[in-house]
Amino acid sequence: MVVTAKSADGKFEQKAEKFYHPQATNCRDTKMKYGAQWKVANIRDTSLQPLQAKKETIEFDLPKDLRAVDVTVELFYENVNPANKYPVHTVKKTVTLDK
Repeated sequence: MVVTAKSADGKFEQKAEKFYHPQATNCRDTKMKYGAQWKVANIRDTSLQPLQAKKETIEFDLPKDLRAVDVTVELFYENVNPANKYPVHTVKKTVTLDK
């Protein structure tokens, strides 16, 4: 998942990435492996589960004079390596600090 916050004038832009997948080891060493192709023994499962909502909080430090940003959340499926990304879902929204 990639979350991008941009100002309307283009002077401010920040990005945050979060990865959801099983974390595993190959049982030969203690080094953590990522992805189903390496999965022999699960250490923990941080993947997205089907039909279950997941709530996340992403925070950005905004400049003092900035009151609104355009936020884009992009969810990708990554197949084997980071070069093989397939878009799954995109949400765009303007977030303001004013009520």
